[in-house]
Amino acid sequence: METTTPLLKVDQVGIQFGGLKAVSGVNAELFQGELVGLIGPNGAGKTTFFNLLTGVYVPTEGQILLNGEKLNKLPPFKITRKGISRTFQNIRLFSELSVIDNVKVAYHSLAKHTAISSIFRLPGHFSGEQVMDEKAIEFLKIFNLDGFKDEKAKNLPYGQQRRLEIARALAANPRLLLLDEPAAGMNPHETKELMNLIAFIRERFSLTVLLIEHDMPLVMGVCDRIYVLDHGQLIAQGTPEEIRNNPKVIEAYLGEEVS
Repeated sequence: METTTPLLKVDQVGIQFGGLKAVSGVNAELFQGELVGLIGPNGAGKTTFFNLLTGVYVPTEGQILLNGEKLNKLPPFKITRKGISRTFQNIRLFSELSVIDNVKVAYHSLAKHTAISSIFRLPGHFSGEQVMDEKAIEFLKIFNLDGFKDEKAKNLPYGQQRRLEIARALAANPRLLLLDEPAAGMNPHETKELMNLIAFIRERFSLTVLLIEHDMPLVMGVCDRIYVLDHGQLIAQGTPEEIRNNPKVIEAYLGEEVS
C-alpha cells in the first residue's frame, strides 16, 4: 500500500449555505488501496462531504486534490472521468431500464465511438456497443446479476438493486469509490453479504474505498481507518479500535454503542 503520497487529499475543506456552515475545515487523506469509513450522527455532514468530493457542491473554502490535481469547481462528469465514482444513500437506478443498460450508462462517458457514428448507425457504433455489452456482462457476473440482465431494474429485490448500483459505479472505472450508506434498509444477512462484497471489491479492483455507514459492526469489520464528523467538523480519526474507545465519538453518539 502506498504510504507517502495520498490518492485523495482534502485540505481545510468546507461549505457554507447562507449563514450555515454545513462542513467546516475538514482535513483528510486516503491512500491507494485503503478502505476508510466516514461516520457520525445524523446531520453530521457526511453526505454533504461526499457531494463536495463529487462536484455536486463547490467548496467555499479549502481544496480537494486527487493524485495532486485540484478538483474544485470541476463538474461531476469531469470528476467521474478523473476517477471518482459513487453510490447514493437513496438508490438512484434508472428503474425502467434493464439491468444491463443501467451498467452500460456508466460506460458511455468512456465510450470510444462518437455521437455521429451512433446517429448514422455507422460500424463504429455497433462495435462500440458490442464492447460495452461484453464489459457490462462481465460486471454483472461478478455481482451474480447476469441472470437478470434483461429485467427492469425496478423489479429487482432491494439487496440486488444495491448490488446493481455498486456495479454501475465500478463500471465507470474509478480509482476512488464512494459508498453512501450501502447497508441502509438491509437485513442482517444482506448486511453480512455486503461486508464481504465490499472487501472483495477492494481487492478485486485494487480500489480505494470511502464508506459512509451507520451500521457499526460493518464499519468496524471492514475499514482500515475511520474518520468521524459531528456538526460538520472532524472530531476524530484512527483505527476502528481507537474510534471505538474515543470519548469524543462516544459523546457525539450520545452514549450509543459503537461496536
